[in-house]
Amino acid sequence: MSRVDLHIHSTASDGALSPEEVVGESVRRGLSVIALTDHDTVNGVAPALAAAEAFPGLRVVPGVELSTDVAQGEVHILGYFIDYSDGELLARLGRMRNSRRERAQEMIARLGDLGVNIDWSRVQEIAGEGSVGRPHLAQAMVEGGYVGSLKEAFNSYIGRGGPAYVERRKLTPAAAVELILRVRGLPVLAHPLTVADPETLVIELKSAGLIGIEVYYKDYSAADVGKLLSLAESHQLAVTGGSDYHGLDTESEAGIGSVEVPLSAAEHLMALAPTPLPG
Repeated sequence: MSRVDLHIHSTASDGALSPEEVVGESVRRGLSVIALTDHDTVNGVAPALAAAEAFPGLRVVPGVELSTDVAQGEVHILGYFIDYSDGELLARLGRMRNSRRERAQEMIARLGDLGVNIDWSRVQEIAGEGSVGRPHLAQAMVEGGYVGSLKEAFNSYIGRGGPAYVERRKLTPAAAVELILRVRGLPVLAHPLTVADPETLVIELKSAGLIGIEVYYKDYSAADVGKLLSLAESHQLAVTGGSDYHGLDTESEAGIGSVEVPLSAAEHLMALAPTPLPG
């Protein structure tokens, strides 16, 4: 079990555990450094930091994961040590969450055209106080008996290129990097192998201010990690890693701390932090 997990989601976006429960589970598993990186929201950061005050052996890094707009693949930018109270950031994230809701409603309409009838009110219930995301639609599809798993929902209907998939308004990757820098954070490219040519993207984003890439990630082989370590070294970038834990698909999903991330990676990231560490 790793002592570090720098990529965790909570009920503030599309995770199964509340921010407080994320902290509790991290303590139970013996972690020493975690980052809460919910999709397009920082609403879980303050509760997680408050919960961590009872556990001096655990450092919680305030973070966010920004979805971005590219023609192909999935490009997400992680922001660490952000000023999560910054007005510009909160306004931008609010617009992104509104876009998520509009997208989800359009996807529900497309699913209905395909004979998959799920109710918007049920999707909202599943999401709770978090921002609506595709995993919430997938859960409603499983509940309705239309698919047997979240994975099947994505593969057959709502994954990129699927018959009910809908794009939504997002930042460009470079704009996401620049936003994180403006709120005094450290921008890192999440799961780089979701794009066909990660090195070209890294070169573009480093010119915008990218400081690191996520090297240690669920499902990455030793060869993948080696390739990404070389990429990071070539472009003088910090390395991070994490489970990308959501907790919704317990049969196939990596658990908190299940991805081996060197403690040195977290220590390097903390040394780069432009603002005082919380706690």
